[in-house]
Amino acid sequence: MVNFADTAAAGHRVFRMGNVNLNAGLQAGRPWPLGAHWDGSGVNFTLFSANAERVELCIFAGGTLHTLPLPKCTDQVWHGYLPGATPGLCYAYRVHGPDLAGNRFDPHRLLLDPYARELSGTFSYTASPSSLSGLRACVVDEAFDWGQDAPPAIPWADSILYEVHVKGATWQHPGVPEALRGTYTGLASPAMIAHFKQLGITAVNLLPVHYFLDEERLVNSGLTNYWGYNTLAFFAPEPRYAARIGAQSVIAEFRSMVRSLHAAGIEVILDVVFNHSAETDESGPTVSFRGIDNASYYRLPANDRNLYENFSGCGNTLNLANPRVLQLVMDALRYWVGEMHVDGFRFDLAATLTRDSGFLAAVRQDPLLASVKMIAEPWDMGPDGYHLGRFPPGWSEWNDRFRDLARSFWLSGEAEPSAMAQRLAGSSEIFRHSGRTPQAGINFITAHDGFTLRDLVSYQYKHNELNGENNHDGHDHNLSWNCGDEGESNDPVVLQRRHHLQRALLTTLFVAQGVPMLQGGDELGRTQSGNNNAYCQDNALTWLDWQHADADLIEFTAGLISLRLRFPQLRRSTWLTGASTTQGQRDIVWWHPSGREMSSNDWHSPHRGALAFFLAPENTGDTTDGNAQTLLVLINRDADAQTFHLPPGSWQQLCDSSSNAPFALSLRQATSTLAARSVQLMAQG
Repeated sequence: MVNFADTAAAGHRVFRMGNVNLNAGLQAGRPWPLGAHWDGSGVNFTLFSANAERVELCIFAGGTLHTLPLPKCTDQVWHGYLPGATPGLCYAYRVHGPDLAGNRFDPHRLLLDPYARELSGTFSYTASPSSLSGLRACVVDEAFDWGQDAPPAIPWADSILYEVHVKGATWQHPGVPEALRGTYTGLASPAMIAHFKQLGITAVNLLPVHYFLDEERLVNSGLTNYWGYNTLAFFAPEPRYAARIGAQSVIAEFRSMVRSLHAAGIEVILDVVFNHSAETDESGPTVSFRGIDNASYYRLPANDRNLYENFSGCGNTLNLANPRVLQLVMDALRYWVGEMHVDGFRFDLAATLTRDSGFLAAVRQDPLLASVKMIAEPWDMGPDGYHLGRFPPGWSEWNDRFRDLARSFWLSGEAEPSAMAQRLAGSSEIFRHSGRTPQAGINFITAHDGFTLRDLVSYQYKHNELNGENNHDGHDHNLSWNCGDEGESNDPVVLQRRHHLQRALLTTLFVAQGVPMLQGGDELGRTQSGNNNAYCQDNALTWLDWQHADADLIEFTAGLISLRLRFPQLRRSTWLTGASTTQGQRDIVWWHPSGREMSSNDWHSPHRGALAFFLAPENTGDTTDGNAQTLLVLINRDADAQTFHLPPGSWQQLCDSSSNAPFALSLRQATSTLAARSVQLMAQG
């Protein structure tokens, strides 16, 4: 019987196991649930490996590694129970198996539990596989006082997403206490919540917060994987974003963040990476899955099982066709919803998850996941990898056609009015099937992957030299326009073009049917100096620059969101058809600047950049304000001003994107003149 504390290595958890008889070995325990779970009297350990011949539990204590064989294997799950063990115990596994094609067993390697809730220690590409200073999993106490926490449950039609990086959002924010900048706590600080509420966003979409590794090439170059799309542990929150206030664990801090955001009416959506793992290709590190059961966890080519299928572009592809790997993903999703209270997920390279697997069916039938938002990035790098519009009811998808069309309409003038109209109306030719609604499409102009909004109108070409890849990385087809100068400019003509175009693009985003997603920082006028692939730039290039924030652009963005929430017809949950509503009006009419409806001949002229549409009030039963008003949207992408002849009646101008006072109210009758590259919104009734 021993009592000891592990204080051996810096960065490791300090814990006490209590009275544990290690000499007695492990009891049989049970084969479920997977992972390490404390029941108040001890810890049950389970590990799936279909091809292992023996599995050893390795316990770190008092600077010593204690090795205990898992005594039982039931249905390919190895398990054992350690009486007296408590939360704080740190452990790893050694897995023994046959030397056969597709296997990568190495009994000298210490391996992480794929179900680890928290990790301790440090990872090094140069450390010995059996190093005691490496990564280890920690048993946790899941107790947490959620108080009165409840999900905001924002309807999809009313949702406005804000894509943001946990660290980058607050690292330079003067209103966030210095000790909390770059952390989960900082993201939910009063200063940040005030900004979110000022904007009117309903959900933060966080770039990956699962525990991830920096790729070896980046480490050797003195860089890091800032975005975090290199997951190692799907249940463990990333500790580099933890403030570590007192004895608070990373898990507790993450939960506190969620609780605070929920109290402010803001949902939390996680970007998740289940298409590949941080073990990368055949030359990458063996840290967890690869050493536990390589042939089960990864897709291997039939003609050479020493290699990996690479649909992710990151070296490997997780094998969700294996029921236990699919279970891992489903268990992780349920954990983050049930235990961490998140409100949804955006799946990176989601097409990968649907290949030869039952993933979509598993999600559809799961009662816990049925209540949360599911968003697909509907493509990957594998064969037939573009799946836009192919996801089933209950899913929303990043609509890159909206992104590309809006850019080509406003910035290059290549897009026809008919194509722009299709995107504004919700991209029905893509999503209108199987009972899906306009909210199946997530509309965006920019995202983390690509130019910021300011750079989109400031750079004709990418400038990624700082990434160390000779500017070969990142997209070349950006549909951007520098407005006359490459990069920063003092030319007032260039600056006015950029001013108009940023606002016109934002207005297009918020008047379109579907769900808008704003990239965090675009409302501040943030620049990345033309870097359109800043995944490895954890510095001032990517952190939100609050000191130089464009206050007018913030107010303009907030004003647009306010108008969107005021007028239900901008966020319809049914498709526009052009048919009459119950009030006798047609739900949408497309209007020519000359004062008539658009004809078939009007639609297919790429040189015409002026069009308008008006939306009938929604029949919501509420006859106040926007619910009883027809909304008119006027668009002029041309380089010259354009006079529109308005439909009959008196119209109140609500927004002019080109004006220095964009939301000043004024009356219009008969005509309205739009400045170059601008949008106006008007209401009648």
